[in-house]
Amino acid sequence: VALCKGFFFCGQEPFVADEYIERLAWRTPGGGSRVGEAFDPKRLLEEFVNHIQELQVMDERIQRKVEKLEQQCQKEAKEFAKKVQELQKSNQVAFQHFQELDEHISYVATKVCHLGDQLEGVNTPRQRAVEAQKLMKYFNEFLDGELKSDVFTNSEKIKEAADIIQKLHLIAQELPFDSLMGFCCYPLFSPGKYHDLECQLIQEFTSAQRRGEISRMREVAAVLLHFKGYSHCVDVYIKQCQEGAFLRNDVFEDAAILCQRVNKQVGEIFSNPETVLAKLIQNIFEVKLQSYVKDQLEEHRKSDAEQYLKNLYDLYTRTTNLSSKLMEFNLGTDKQTFLSKLIKAIFISYLENYIEVEIGYLKSRSAMILQRYYDSKNHQKRSIGTGGIQDLKERLRQRTNLPLGPSIDTHGETFLSQEVVVNLLQETKQAFERCHRLSDPSDLPKNAFRIFSMLVEFLCTEHIDYALETGLAGIPSSDSKNANLYFLDVVHQANTIFHLFDKQFNDHLMPLISSSPKLSECLQKKKDIIEQMEVKLDMGIDTLNCMIGQMKHILAAEQKKTDFKPEDENNVLIQYTNACVKVCGYVRKQVEKIRNSMDGKNVDTVLMELGVRFHRLIYEHLQQYSYSCMGGMLAICDVAEYRKCAKDFKIALVLQLFDTLHALCNLLVVAPDNLKQVCSGEQLANLDKNILHSFVQLRVDYRSARLARHFS
Repeated sequence: VALCKGFFFCGQEPFVADEYIERLAWRTPGGGSRVGEAFDPKRLLEEFVNHIQELQVMDERIQRKVEKLEQQCQKEAKEFAKKVQELQKSNQVAFQHFQELDEHISYVATKVCHLGDQLEGVNTPRQRAVEAQKLMKYFNEFLDGELKSDVFTNSEKIKEAADIIQKLHLIAQELPFDSLMGFCCYPLFSPGKYHDLECQLIQEFTSAQRRGEISRMREVAAVLLHFKGYSHCVDVYIKQCQEGAFLRNDVFEDAAILCQRVNKQVGEIFSNPETVLAKLIQNIFEVKLQSYVKDQLEEHRKSDAEQYLKNLYDLYTRTTNLSSKLMEFNLGTDKQTFLSKLIKAIFISYLENYIEVEIGYLKSRSAMILQRYYDSKNHQKRSIGTGGIQDLKERLRQRTNLPLGPSIDTHGETFLSQEVVVNLLQETKQAFERCHRLSDPSDLPKNAFRIFSMLVEFLCTEHIDYALETGLAGIPSSDSKNANLYFLDVVHQANTIFHLFDKQFNDHLMPLISSSPKLSECLQKKKDIIEQMEVKLDMGIDTLNCMIGQMKHILAAEQKKTDFKPEDENNVLIQYTNACVKVCGYVRKQVEKIRNSMDGKNVDTVLMELGVRFHRLIYEHLQQYSYSCMGGMLAICDVAEYRKCAKDFKIALVLQLFDTLHALCNLLVVAPDNLKQVCSGEQLANLDKNILHSFVQLRVDYRSARLARHFS
């Protein structure tokens, strides 16, 4: 099997011993593998022995072949190794030759460089001598007065001629004038000759620019770079660039377009494009823009402050916007400072006194807006009290004198105007915007505070405060009949206006002063204004007295004694009295007006005060009548309606007071036997016995011995 396995491995076929034996047995007659065939073990053994012998012979033959191949392989390996050694020796020899060749090349190169240096040392003086010879030749032509060389006669070789003239001019300048040579050369190479050539070059540059020949312009500019007139060449370029560039009305847009066009071109012409572009921008600012700004501002500077400020703001804004566009270009190292200086040079004379003009205009404009409004109302402003906050608080504490003396009739006019307020706020808003743009950063908070002070003076003091003072003076006395309470309208409008004032304070003033000491001053000034107005609004609490007075008039006019002691107890058809209906209607209107006129905690404070006074009025009013049984029921219905009206106040204390009053009215109708039980109820248990007694005394049957005995 091992022999067979080795044989099959040589044939590169997979060997399976069992399959091999089976195939061998199948091929051998008598092997027993075929169907119906008898099994002959001897014959099968003989076949196996013969086959093993054949395999052994084959193995020996293959083994000899393998040994022969191994010997041949070893022989060839030795020959290859020997050949590799010979190649390594040849490579070493070649490397040595290469090193020798490299050293020889380096030696030759050194010799060549040395020879080149020697040749250059000889050639440089020779070239200088040649150039000196040429200069001497040209010098002789100048001495003879006849310029015959092609370089002087051919206009296309103006570049070479310029180079020669430049060199001769430098030589002539180095010669002392008192020497013979210097004296002879000066007339030939005087500034006149030098400048003549400069003029020719500049003229050539100008012609090339007009023709749009960029390459020729670049060539001439490169020649002029070594001449004194190079700056004049730049000036000519700048001047011609601006020809036809400012044809529209918008000089700022024209300037931006021109600079953008030149920025693309100047790098192809000049070796220092950033300097040329900066000089162009400087020329535009100092000539075009300055002249334009002056024409626009000087026209209105003395005659029309409003138009002057609008023009100044507009021109300064457009100039700074142009500067922002120019920041995109390469103008050197510190272009921000460069452009800022140009802007400052244009506007410095106008910005120095800007705030004085602004304040003067704002003051006159605000005064005119207010005066025009009062004139439209045919109203002559009265002088108002000028006391401070402490004085106002003292007047509030005493509640004796109103600010404007005796009551005056305002005919329903609040003397507050939304249009006036909007105009004043709009003027101030524009002033804040101009202040932000035109003020120096160090002066911005101070200037903004001055504008804010103007707004406070004319809006808060001259308009809102005056209206409050006038409204206070127009509050009628508590005993006035059919009094119109316009002060609440004043409060409503003043509240709305102050919200607008506060919005402008936060939106436009705060950003200008938020990081400066002026912030605390402005906040304090605003706080003082609010406190002063609140004090005056508190003084307007006298309006509540008028409301109570109106209710008294209604009750006195509408309430009858027979309402609570009807002649026919069995024929009462009404649910509540006419006086109650009218009083409740009046109260509901006043509550709605108060809610519309005020906001925040002020609403609850005023309504609570009104509610308490309303309760006291009804309480005292009910104490004036005697009540029969049916009249007591009607009084309870009235109080129930008053209590329903009190719910509109949405004040817990007021509702509690009317609940108690309603419970007290039950004493007017309860059976005598139940009086003690009712008085000890939850709502009446904590009341003073005198109060309970006062209500029981209002009953028409109080003097009966039975009622007096039960109540005692």
